[in-house]
Order: sequence, then structure tokens, then C-alpha cells
Amino acid sequence: MPYNETIAERLREVLQQRVEVREQRMFGGLCFMLNGNMLCGVHRETLMFRVGKEQEATALARPGARPMDITGRPMAGFVFVDPKACDKNALRTWVALAENYVGTLPHKASAAAARP
Repeated sequence: MPYNETIAERLREVLQQRVEVREQRMFGGLCFMLNGNMLCGVHRETLMFRVGKEQEATALARPGARPMDITGRPMAGFVFVDPKACDKNALRTWVALAENYVGTLPHKASAAAARP
């Protein structure tokens, strides 16, 4: 099942001023990468955010959040968020929470740049 393009467009709108963010297909959906690390994205009809293990409990306490489970096992440090629980301000807050964690990760070279 493809990802919801309307939800992806909502994320693009919030991320449009960040030149260091790029799009990449991943997890069967669309992810937005910050310095080569997944920041957020869309999986089918759901938003996903990488918040890190330290912020996971705080993130899961927020409206519309649940553990990110694609394979039958929750992925530590990642959450799914119901897009209906996110107006534009809430979406910005989710992106900021994810950026708080992902911004601390070492930069990764893109797969295209790594090829000889």
C-alpha cells in the first residue's frame, strides 16, 4: 500500500525551509532525512517520527501517538502519530521533538555519494 501523499505534503510544508532535509523512500513509505538520518515520514496513512529512546515515553504520552511497529516488534525510539491528532502547530512540535534527537546524531553520507 503506498503512502498517503496528502499527509506527505503536510510534512513538506512544515519542512520546506530546511535545506538540509531531503526525501527518501524507506519503510514502505516516504521519509524525510536530516543529515542522512531519518527525521520523520509517512507510512501508509500514519505519520512517523524518530524521537530517540530518551524521549520515547514523553512522545508516547502525547495525543495520537503509539509505538512504531511495522514488523510485529516495536522499534525503539520511533513513534507513529495519527495525522488527525496533528494540526499544523502540533506537526511543527513533533518535527521539533524529532529534530531534538536526530540533530545530535553523526552525519551520514547519502547512498548516492557513497557509490564509487
